[in-house]
Amino acid sequence: MIDVLIHFEFMRHALISGIIIGFLAPLLGVFLVVRRLSMIADALSHVSLTGIAFNLLLAKYFSFFAALNPVYMGMGFAVAGALIIERLRKSYRFYQELPIPIILSTGIGLGVVFISIANGFNVDLFNYLFGSIIAITRTDRNTIMVIGAVVLLVVTLLYKELFSLSFDDEHARITGIPRRWINLVFTILVALVIASAMRIVGILLVSALMVLPVAASIQLANSFKQTFLYAILFGELSVILGLYCSYTFNWAPGGTIVVIAFLILITVLGIKKWVIQTD
Repeated sequence: MIDVLIHFEFMRHALISGIIIGFLAPLLGVFLVVRRLSMIADALSHVSLTGIAFNLLLAKYFSFFAALNPVYMGMGFAVAGALIIERLRKSYRFYQELPIPIILSTGIGLGVVFISIANGFNVDLFNYLFGSIIAITRTDRNTIMVIGAVVLLVVTLLYKELFSLSFDDEHARITGIPRRWINLVFTILVALVIASAMRIVGILLVSALMVLPVAASIQLANSFKQTFLYAILFGELSVILGLYCSYTFNWAPGGTIVVIAFLILITVLGIKKWVIQTD
């Protein structure tokens, strides 16, 4: 299996990028699930779609945007969406989840408008929606590596603050943790990971890679750190098997990765239920 994944250059790009995304998505997903904010990944992914569609639209009229990697526009829109979400959460202090569907629906609406103006779907947009292993370039891989290093560094530095905000927001406030700033930084990290993962998993499915491995890990873990370990393990397993099956059977990589992640979740639930019954 490894020979298949490293034989061609484009597969090596996909494998390296996938391993990084398989680590980052569950890493941030644990915090999202624990804080009951898993839907924020869906919202930002749809905002990324808006950025991609906007870039492809501008590329039809301006040569500069034709030469620009649409991923960067997607990242810009995702970060802007993250900033707006945090601003709206400040306005709706007692309805913290309300900004998420607002941004999600607005992102879908703008994306559809831009797509319709650009005369519908094309191959490039389809690849961004559902992922494509042959579309990942050296530039995409390097971008994902840089984002991975930044995310890992920031999470390491802010781990205690993120942990406190995840389990006891009031205690975090009393102890003087800058909640608004930490939330903003974290949401921007989520936006960057989502935008960078769209080449492999696809915009419409990237949120599943943040949630499904975490959902499986919660069933097995006995501590917060174990939750990270299992989630990352399941995320990496989903990505590697997904890329292999995608290449071997010519399946869409995003859908394949998500289906495998779901099968892992079902398997874990089944094993846990069987163990409980036998005890």
